[in-house]
Amino acid sequence: MSQFTINLLFVGASFALYFGIAIWARAGSTKEFYVAGGGVHPVMNGMATAADWMSAASFISMAGLIAAGGYANSTFLMGWTGGYVLLAMLLAPYLRKFGKFTVPDFIGDRFYSRTARLVAVACLIIASVTYVIGQMTGAGVAFSRFLEVENNTGLMIAAVVVFFYAVLGGMKGITYTQVAQYCVLIVAYTIPAVFISLQLTDTFIPAIGLFSEHTQSGMPLLAKLDEVVRELGFRDYTADVDNKLNMVLFTLSLMIGTAGLPHVIIRFFTVPKVADARWSAGWALVFIALLYLTAPAVASMARLNLMTTIYPEGPTSESIEYAERPDWIKTWEQTGLIKYEDKNNDGRVQFYNDTPSFNDEATARGWAGNELTVNRDILVLANPEIANLPSWVIGLIAAGGLAAALSTAAGLLLAISSAVSHDLIKGSINPDITEKGELLAARISMFVAIIVATYLGMNPPGFAAQVVALAFGIAAASIFPALMMGIFSKRVNSKGAVAGMLAGLISTLVYIFTYLGWFFIPETNMLANTPDNWLFGVSPLSFGALGAVINFTVAFTVSNMTEDVPEEIQELVESVRYPKGAGGAVDH
Repeated sequence: MSQFTINLLFVGASFALYFGIAIWARAGSTKEFYVAGGGVHPVMNGMATAADWMSAASFISMAGLIAAGGYANSTFLMGWTGGYVLLAMLLAPYLRKFGKFTVPDFIGDRFYSRTARLVAVACLIIASVTYVIGQMTGAGVAFSRFLEVENNTGLMIAAVVVFFYAVLGGMKGITYTQVAQYCVLIVAYTIPAVFISLQLTDTFIPAIGLFSEHTQSGMPLLAKLDEVVRELGFRDYTADVDNKLNMVLFTLSLMIGTAGLPHVIIRFFTVPKVADARWSAGWALVFIALLYLTAPAVASMARLNLMTTIYPEGPTSESIEYAERPDWIKTWEQTGLIKYEDKNNDGRVQFYNDTPSFNDEATARGWAGNELTVNRDILVLANPEIANLPSWVIGLIAAGGLAAALSTAAGLLLAISSAVSHDLIKGSINPDITEKGELLAARISMFVAIIVATYLGMNPPGFAAQVVALAFGIAAASIFPALMMGIFSKRVNSKGAVAGMLAGLISTLVYIFTYLGWFFIPETNMLANTPDNWLFGVSPLSFGALGAVINFTVAFTVSNMTEDVPEEIQELVESVRYPKGAGGAVDH
């Protein structure tokens, strides 16, 4: 049986399961569409939240970024996991006590302002659409490889699939689908990692294998990896970070962005009680940790396997001939995500860090430039093939990669649709809209959002995890401060909240667009995205933390210069801070 057939069997079986669940759990009311009826068990909700969270960025792209950048990119792990602690402690139980469907619901009522609600809707849509771009990018990578089509074709197939089951099921269908998707993706991620860890270190637990002895060389695995990449002009895999400020700001941006992401927050309205919201966050962290503890090992082993594939006798010896390249390189070349150019016409594959500091060594070896371009987003999906694992393992990781990308895309589309239909149309434009009309508006907004995300996913402003990091920065600068001030400060009024959200959002977007292009349109950036152009050395990926500081500062300043918060709102804040006795999630 061919690899293509095996891939189709695994992917087809998993999709049949998802579609079956979506049809079985089809939403029949707005409450089921938005919050799954409010009766999901905390363990199941934690599992669904983990699937919602572990997107293409986590499953497909994060290990690729760590593989490429080593210790420097460990910030993705620290920021994303740390954010869940903030979410569990500072937001989830209090928002659940408030008992409304959405984040704009809370902001609109807490800051007693239709304008505040509309600004929150804008912040939510911008952050969520940016996040969906990353998911569609990752889904396109997965579909293109396993259906053996060009990358943009894979992206369009992904758009059709995710639209079908997100629109059909709403939150009720998505919740149960995501439980199944979590099981698929964690098994798919873990099994290849165990195989490869045994192959390289004789240790079956990848996280321990990362710090074990490399069987072939007798050296510690990380020391062996450092030696290989150093010989090819790359910085040591375990090298420290030069710009500590940027690393701290980036980690902080991911943390508070996590705590402000609307598609994650909305999951805590699906449980019966306030205590269940806290338990859900705890269980989600446990389920997420199963993948996140494995990711650094997957990244390191993938990088070492890639290097030793190109240089089987070591980095100082001859590389492989292009005509004798492995089948997995040929397959990925069809997607356009691996490219080869024979710059010195020797028929071999030169893969090294083509920088001025390595020029003398490269010239001495007869090299005329790096000849192999490997998209970082493919490493996890290609890892089983690089390591020559059984065909069924490759099919399994195909299903897992698609589950990861599509589960989060569905959750984000739901957050976008609820913001448009529930908060914008019903909350501001047409309060008398029927329930049937509201559901129709939600589904139309999903359709528009996925069209926009698919178009931008064809020319993304970075790798999947980098695009997702931008979304976190936007959420960190706009939504998180408003939620924190809404819960913990009785002094911030409607004018302060609106001014703060706008200041945080606009400053962050302008900074991002300056380096990555206006609205992420290619070649519209004003400055090259390089460290020497960054303001005070702060990357566009890290600016969300500074945007949050701007938001807090402006909000408190404006609030102190304007009228006090009404007495009844102060009492509301006081009641929310004591998370007991919450009822079900309610509509207006």
